Amino acid sequence: MTSDIENMTVIWGLDLKEMQWSKFRSSYMFNRTYHLRRTKMIVYQIAMILCVCSESVGTAALSDYAGQQQYVAGVNGATIYNNDFIGIASYNIFVGIAVATIFGAAFFFDLFWPERHESPAVKISWKISAVVVTIMAFADAIALTVIVATRGAYLKGVSATEESAILQAHHYTPPLEYRRNGRAVASVVLLWPGLIATIASTFILFASYKHNEKYGPKSHYGRKEEQLGGPHSGDESPEMRSASVPTNGAQPNDVRNV
Repeated sequence: MTSDIENMTVIWGLDLKEMQWSKFRSSYMFNRTYHLRRTKMIVYQIAMILCVCSESVGTAALSDYAGQQQYVAGVNGATIYNNDFIGIASYNIFVGIAVATIFGAAFFFDLFWPERHESPAVKISWKISAVVVTIMAFADAIALTVIVATRGAYLKGVSATEESAILQAHHYTPPLEYRRNGRAVASVVLLWPGLIATIASTFILFASYKHNEKYGPKSHYGRKEEQLGGPHSGDESPEMRSASVPTNGAQPNDVRNV
């Protein structure tokens, strides 16, 4: 019965028992055992956090202009055009989710299963996904920057006087010029460093796979540590490490007949 339960915890070759809260300790997360581990843990998170924050702030701005459409639609003869920002803000949400999905998954897979075996098809899928979300983020950053910096909403079907009266009557109407909307500007400001981190994450992912194909997932330090009989995965406690060191002067690899 126990063996059946243990076998059920392995999905796609990944042992779910490896998903432990203890692996979020800095001593494990940022160890030197695996190649580019510390770099991955930091850069992947930066890409995820900044892109998600950009889409979150952009969502707030999108909500402002969607509400503006609904308000103006209730005025006879008036039509407001702000779909350019609503469109790019919607795309920004999609990009933020895509970046968080790809590099968030890469983060957790490298955290819990750094020595996992992947088929060639899976490796190619990781690389293609990273490149695609990077291109998406680049297009998003360019389009969002241009629209926020140079464009704005405008009304048709009413005179200039009526337009001013309509906007003043609704106290929560966002500014027509997008660059005057603090949330829209903040979304752009957060997206650019997020894009840089996404590009860096893609290069790191490619470099990691190139190293893995030649040397395996462990760094030079990790391989040397393994040869000397040190900790296997960097998650042993100090007590376990001290227990593995002989106290009678014998060498770690000294095998004796009993």
